[in-house]
Amino acid sequence: MPLIPYSIARPFLFSLDAEAAHDLTMDMLARGQRTPLQHAWSGPLIQDPIELAGLTFPNRVGMAAGLDKNARCIDGLAAMGFGFVEVGTVTPKAQPGNPKPRMFRLPEARGLINRLGFNNEGLDAFVRNVQKARFRDSAGANPMLLGLNIGKNATTPIENATSDYLTCLDGVYPYADYVTVNISSPNTQNLRALQSDEALDGLLGAIAERREQLSSSHRGPGGAARRVPVFVKIAPDLDEAQVEVIAATLRRHGMDGVIATNTTIARDAVQGLKHGAETGGLSGAPVLAASNRVISQLRGSLGPAFPIIGVGGILSADDAVSKIRAGADVVQIYTGLIYQGPGLVGECARAIRDLRSKR
Repeated sequence: MPLIPYSIARPFLFSLDAEAAHDLTMDMLARGQRTPLQHAWSGPLIQDPIELAGLTFPNRVGMAAGLDKNARCIDGLAAMGFGFVEVGTVTPKAQPGNPKPRMFRLPEARGLINRLGFNNEGLDAFVRNVQKARFRDSAGANPMLLGLNIGKNATTPIENATSDYLTCLDGVYPYADYVTVNISSPNTQNLRALQSDEALDGLLGAIAERREQLSSSHRGPGGAARRVPVFVKIAPDLDEAQVEVIAATLRRHGMDGVIATNTTIARDAVQGLKHGAETGGLSGAPVLAASNRVISQLRGSLGPAFPIIGVGGILSADDAVSKIRAGADVVQIYTGLIYQGPGLVGECARAIRDLRSKR
């Protein structure tokens, strides 16, 4: 358990503007990681290994992309007991994101709306930060895994988006345990159009081709070609026909997994609440059901062996278990960390392990 209960820190953090609280927390993690201060939020790494996409995940609970966009806090997040941490989204060039204010809590719904817009310091700074991480130095047999999430710059026309993704793939490939292609944020204009049939086919075809080129030029232990798995992150706001098209496209281009889902643009669950009508992506409890629906549909379309990472609305151990029952192999949390604190990581990992032991 963390040395300092989150119940003490949360009232202070929630008294601040949501993005100010986020920035303060990330600064604390960045400054405190790899120092004794890390004990304030540390938790044990629950061992519950699973093999997916040629990787061994030490447990089934990960940190979703979006919290640590610049990869500054990898070691600090690793200390919370995550089996895997995903950082980004990174774009080729630094960009400020959308105008502030752009992050809003909805405590009554245990939700969060953000329209950050891939604010980040750019690919070069991102890679430098990844290189500084030391979480593997003292790892045991099953070290935490690191996912690197890539996107496109807001100023890049959608018809040129593939070029941005390939630039990012080239840059992160040597350092990633897996790479995530983010085509589902609602906060970059027209980005979700890349989920359509023709656009997705073109993008994933180009990524698959570049991945094969990179694999042949990068070597792993023993000199073998290093083939880094590629996952694709999709939205919850898809109908069944769209999910089926995406599933078929993932298989056709040899993608290694899918992350379901990103934030939602739906507002049914937060109508009438303060900030409920803000533009952006809604995360937290209101997206749980939609995310689980997409996970279930994906599992039906992709069969039992295709890796699915379930994310969206996990604020309790029961929520995490619901994702596994819907068809996910592993899960990620983000907004739940804001509402529940670091202890949620271990709670979810234990609950999933216990579920598996009962099967």
